[in-house]
Amino acid sequence: MTCNQSAIRRNHRVIVFPRVQQQNRTVTSKSTSQLVAIVDDDRSVQSALKDLMESVGLSARCFGSAEDFLESDERNLVACLVADIRMPGMSGLELQAKLNAEGSRIPIIFITARSDAKMKMQAMQAGAVEFLSKPFDHEILLEKVRPALKG
Repeated sequence: MTCNQSAIRRNHRVIVFPRVQQQNRTVTSKSTSQLVAIVDDDRSVQSALKDLMESVGLSARCFGSAEDFLESDERNLVACLVADIRMPGMSGLELQAKLNAEGSRIPIIFITARSDAKMKMQAMQAGAVEFLSKPFDHEILLEKVRPALKG
C-alpha cells in the first residue's frame, strides 16, 4: 500500500481507497461549508472515509455511534450522513427511523459489511440515498455524496 491510499481493516480484509490526486480537487465555498457525518463503530473505517472526503475538498466529522451523532452539537450542520448499518447500541436503521420521526431530511448513505436484500429494501423505502456493501468503490460513494450535499 502506498501513502496515496487509505486502508480499512475489517474481518481480515483490507479495503483500499486510492486517494484522489491534489490536482483533481475541486473546492467550492459550498462544499467546504457543508459537513459529511461518518457514523461507524470502526475507527479505521472512520479514518479512511474522512480522508476520502477531505481528499476531494469536503468537510467530514466522525462519530463512533449513532448515539454520539444524535448528541452532537454539529448535528444541525450535517448535509449528508454516511452510516454503518450494524453498530453496537443503536443500528443505522434505527438512527434513520429516529431522524425520520424527527422530520430530519439529512440524506443518508448506508455502508455495511453484511448486507441482505430485506435490510436494503427497508433502508431505501425509508429514504436512504444509497446502500453500499463493503468493500465498495470510493468513486461510487463520492458520486452519491456530491448530489446529496446539493440537496
